[in-house]
Amino acid sequence: MSILGTNAAQAASAYAQTASRPLEENGAGVADGAAPKGPTFTELVEDKVGAAIGANRKAESVSLDAINGKADMVDLVTAMNNAEMTLQTVVAVRDRVVQAYQDILKMPI
Repeated sequence: MSILGTNAAQAASAYAQTASRPLEENGAGVADGAAPKGPTFTELVEDKVGAAIGANRKAESVSLDAINGKADMVDLVTAMNNAEMTLQTVVAVRDRVVQAYQDILKMPI
């Protein structure tokens, strides 16, 4: 049998095994009832959004402390830089999501 024939047979076998697996709620195949590993996409997004909000709140808090003369200038600059980087990351992710949505809309049906 040729290499191409072997690979095609292996691919067909792998496809058949995957198709016979039960589907979990999000549509991913689960082998032998094993639980999915790692956080779900929703949990990941919630965690990162929470971290972004936390960075902005810290920057606001340090800014208020600096206005009242209770914070060091280095702490203020560090907190503001962290908040700015977080905002830039959120904007970049948003832009990629919008671009992906536009690409999906352009797909022929």
